[in-house]
Amino acid sequence: MSRQSRRVRAGRNGGGLVVAVTGASSGVGRLLASRLVASGDVAEVVGLDDVRGDVDGVTWRVIDLTDPAIVTRLAGVDAVVHTAVDTGITDDPAVRSHRNVRGAQAVLTAAAAAGVRHVAVVSSAMVYGAEPDNPVPLDEDAPLRAEPDGSVISDLLEVEDLCARAPRSHPGTAVTVVRPAAVVGPGVDTVLTRHFEAPRLLVVRGSEPAWQFCHVDDLASALEFVVLNSVEGPVTVASDGHLDQQTVEELSGRSRIELPASFAFGTAQRLHRLGVTPAPASELHFVTRPWVVTGARLREAGWKPGYDNAAALRSLMDEVSGRHALASRRIGRRETATAATIGAAGATVAILGTAVVVRKARRRKRG
Repeated sequence: MSRQSRRVRAGRNGGGLVVAVTGASSGVGRLLASRLVASGDVAEVVGLDDVRGDVDGVTWRVIDLTDPAIVTRLAGVDAVVHTAVDTGITDDPAVRSHRNVRGAQAVLTAAAAAGVRHVAVVSSAMVYGAEPDNPVPLDEDAPLRAEPDGSVISDLLEVEDLCARAPRSHPGTAVTVVRPAAVVGPGVDTVLTRHFEAPRLLVVRGSEPAWQFCHVDDLASALEFVVLNSVEGPVTVASDGHLDQQTVEELSGRSRIELPASFAFGTAQRLHRLGVTPAPASELHFVTRPWVVTGARLREAGWKPGYDNAAALRSLMDEVSGRHALASRRIGRRETATAATIGAAGATVAILGTAVVVRKARRRKRG
């Protein structure tokens, strides 16, 4: 099939489309379901989730998304948007991984068996990897260079592989992978958003971070556009361009702390091996190296973001106001006072904590 979009207004029976949304009870799935209910091109919105949501006008079908019986819930559906890929903070990565990978597998297989014509799956631009030599911006067809390190990145790469193989296994179903930049906005809680809950932002000495965001409202808007226009991909979703580190510091009101790369990444890996931090050292790459995307395919098809990067960052700062993160875990105000020089999320926080301890020890020796 062509990668070009084509407006689709008619479903199987000549009326509007019947669209199923997984994860429709919360997050971007809920936002998308609300948009589709209001669309004149959609005859019915089917909400698939393990709990019933609160969006009026949705036909709710409650089911565990990893259950192969989901095929029975897709009868008569023209398109599926799979938003139920969890990239948030979790205390049980094994449960998250099972839900992410098995859920995507079940949805793709069931969609093909039910005769669904189009499936859109939410992934992340993180799959391109954050590398010092990344072009800015990355083309949508750039290779996926992220390392499968046991974190959510591993889940995303497995989901991507399932999506890549699905058209060969099920040639009657088109699959679009949607890769947003760092998602921000109400209800979004990831290691990247918690980076901005710390008092200071980590910068690896000699690096040139390039910050790009995708507001959750824009992600919902893009998903609606993809399904109503049958846009094939992969496609990336992001605000136009990017912000440099200095601009991010000015807009966020957060100052930086700089560390040598060898110390930052080496310490992060040791702390992860010791079980002190839940995320591997590669987590740091996404806050210190560029992974900016073009979003060209959607823009060429006629979609535009509603937020620029500065507005998206301001929304993020509003969301994290009053919150304080340490080692990817929220802490109280009293604890924050002792962590005033610590910045970033996950392994980053522990690294900066180590840096503070080292500096204090050196001062004591000199004193």
